[in-house]
Amino acid sequence: MAAIIHRLLQRLLRTFARRVLFRYHPTVVGVSGSVGKTSTVQAIALVLGSLDSLRVSPKNYNNELGVPLAVLGQVSGLRSPLRWLGVLLDGVGQGWGVRRRYPARLVLELGVDKPGDMAYLVEFLQPKIGVVTAVSAVHLATMKTVAAVAAEKGRLVSALPADGTAVLNADEPLVAAMAKRTKARVITYGMSEGAQLRAIDVRSTYGTDAENRLHGGIACTARFKEETAPLSLPNVLGEAMLYAPLAAVAVGVAEGMRLRDAVAAVSSYQPPPGRLRLVPGIKRSAIIDDSYNSSPSAAAAAVRLLDSVPSGAGQKFAVLGDMLELGRITGRAHRELGALVAASRTDILVAVGELSRDIARGAREAGMPEERVFTFGDAAAAGRFLQDRLEPGDVLLVKGSQGVRMERVVKELMAEPQRAEELLVRQSPEWRR
Repeated sequence: MAAIIHRLLQRLLRTFARRVLFRYHPTVVGVSGSVGKTSTVQAIALVLGSLDSLRVSPKNYNNELGVPLAVLGQVSGLRSPLRWLGVLLDGVGQGWGVRRRYPARLVLELGVDKPGDMAYLVEFLQPKIGVVTAVSAVHLATMKTVAAVAAEKGRLVSALPADGTAVLNADEPLVAAMAKRTKARVITYGMSEGAQLRAIDVRSTYGTDAENRLHGGIACTARFKEETAPLSLPNVLGEAMLYAPLAAVAVGVAEGMRLRDAVAAVSSYQPPPGRLRLVPGIKRSAIIDDSYNSSPSAAAAAVRLLDSVPSGAGQKFAVLGDMLELGRITGRAHRELGALVAASRTDILVAVGELSRDIARGAREAGMPEERVFTFGDAAAAGRFLQDRLEPGDVLLVKGSQGVRMERVVKELMAEPQRAEELLVRQSPEWRR
């Protein structure tokens, strides 16, 4: 019965969303990729919001129910039939009732976890601009190979009209290759020489605050054709986090903005909660909170970031949870991540979850001493252990897939737990269980 209701709700929401899009004709910007979708949506919102009225995907409304809800400007009714009835009645009103003010642009996160998902979304959205951030080993339990993931995400690019624009990460070969799948204009972005919009002279800046905690940022020069503009992001850690603002600037250029104006608009960007965000920790420690989700490539990038930050007087902790939905590569991917930790300047590895035991195993096999490797079944236990181990000046990286709930480690160790709703992911009532 529940499955029937879900399918009916899905069809109704798609019908209402299609009608609203036909009625108001907003420019639709679709953002997809294995990592960085939400960060990129938020960065694009800063740039395009300086031009005209705008609506972005709330939270992670990126699937067959969430995307139509974002189009309608509604939130999920969760388990309440009355709330869902209100959503549906409002959809009827928007589509067929008195005309309302509607945003000129929609910036929508498009998630896919099985074949056919992207085709379903782009069929009624008909995006004008498509952004693809990266392709990596995620959702392999349903899509089997990374090539299949790339093929599914590439449907966004294939669906663009001839007068549209594909914005593609030039530093990701599987993404850059999608340029062949479209008749639309292509703008590539990245740090490699082949990128049309390129970040050059990239430099990280680190220091300590009044309590000797780590703080940092990143700066570069953005170059597009003959134009350059300095870009400074004081609250952004690591080169990997430059891709979201670069993609946003590329979208701004696609919409006719001058480079310097797009760069100025994105300069206030900071990552969303749980995406390589610095959070003050107890005992004057610093937490690199990357607890939103995890995949092999993203986890490796986070470990390299931890390796690059100044150690100061404290130790470096890699607190790593399970990486889910990896299918047949699960064990190997976790062991390889452990080996990477062992090769880095990480002092302590804390592995959280059943699958993460392979992270610990990989680290030990690569030479990390036994007394520096710890395993825990859940995030709460790891958090309690770390409370007793932390010292002033320590830096912790916290990362894991959503199902491991690694934000609980951060909440246990943050200096201001009363700010958890503001600073951490998954703090809304539906996640409190």
